[in-house]
Amino acid sequence: MTMEPFARNVVHFVRLLRGAGLGMSPAHAVDALDALRLVDLNRRDDVRATLACLLVHANDERDIFDAAFDLFWRDPDSEGKLRALLLPKVRGGLPPPKRNNRLADALATRAAASKAQASESKPEEAHARITFSSQERLSHRDFDTLSADEWRTLRHQIRAHRMPLATEPTRRLKAASRGTHADLKASARHAVRSGGDWTVWKYRAAVERRPPLVLLLDISGSMSAYSRAVLYFCHALLQSRERLQVFLFGTRLTNATRALRERDPDVAIATLGAQVADWSGGTRIGAALAEFNRRWARRVLAGRATVLLVTDGLDHEAIDVLDAEMQRLRRFAHRLVWLNPLLRFADFTPRARGVRAILPHVDAMLAAHNLDSLGAVGRELAVLSQHKPLGGPRWN
Repeated sequence: MTMEPFARNVVHFVRLLRGAGLGMSPAHAVDALDALRLVDLNRRDDVRATLACLLVHANDERDIFDAAFDLFWRDPDSEGKLRALLLPKVRGGLPPPKRNNRLADALATRAAASKAQASESKPEEAHARITFSSQERLSHRDFDTLSADEWRTLRHQIRAHRMPLATEPTRRLKAASRGTHADLKASARHAVRSGGDWTVWKYRAAVERRPPLVLLLDISGSMSAYSRAVLYFCHALLQSRERLQVFLFGTRLTNATRALRERDPDVAIATLGAQVADWSGGTRIGAALAEFNRRWARRVLAGRATVLLVTDGLDHEAIDVLDAEMQRLRRFAHRLVWLNPLLRFADFTPRARGVRAILPHVDAMLAAHNLDSLGAVGRELAVLSQHKPLGGPRWN
């Protein structure tokens, strides 16, 4: 096999993965070409394994890579087949299979570009109609239904978002121009420096401090898209020096606070995807909470801490352990708020055993499935200092 046309195909394949949302750069294409010189190009499995080692950085990226590799390197008409992924299919009256929006949209880019070029040659017509902006429309979209381009746009919106967390008065006092506590010593010192005339009063006011916030984030397969969006919010909070601790759990518990302090959110989350072995895997909520209560609760839940539990609650194992650990977590935390993506369904009712085990121990359950719902969570947290109860649906 000649190397020159094969090298061009490798470059196009890397561009395809980049369009599908993977963090690709020209350096990845160079590294892939250098590595492929050392393997037999006639052995398909060796080529796949070599490219996967260099281009896949997280567990949830492997499915996209495999689908792109099988279609790109097998059929000359792969581009047409991948565009066909955008079309609805009906098989025997069953709902169509779940498609990969990121891969399908990346491979439909050329078709969209050619259509745009054709439209440029036509005369433009002015139309006045009432429409929603793309950003406003994107804020209502479910995280699990976003395409690759929409997801990139959403990440920029999340980075610019700042959650106005509440502040609460502490017992410590600081010097202030006005306040509720008169500072007699400071006032007397000022009078002595002024020649004995007591003309100015000095005051002390209570120090305002944001209570600590602890986030327990489910990264199982059913929560993968929502977990990534919440992690971008957590990164923005940590960069603004908020008192935030982030823990990830699937089948085990991982402290992600240090990794999220990286300035680039894409690098931080890619590093977490490589370090966390149970990303997009199974879930054991009860066991993860037991480890958190045993190792971390006393250290991070001091000072009227608020706990945000982000999970769908779909756990069917050891429900008695889950109930006991939720009861213990409730005693440690000042407030316990459950962010549940399942609230995106209007007819949601708590029927699953895991949901029923969690619900009696939380102060409120709020939605967390799109940008608007996360903004609503921020607004609810901003009023905690006023001792107002959190909103959201509650069931008996």
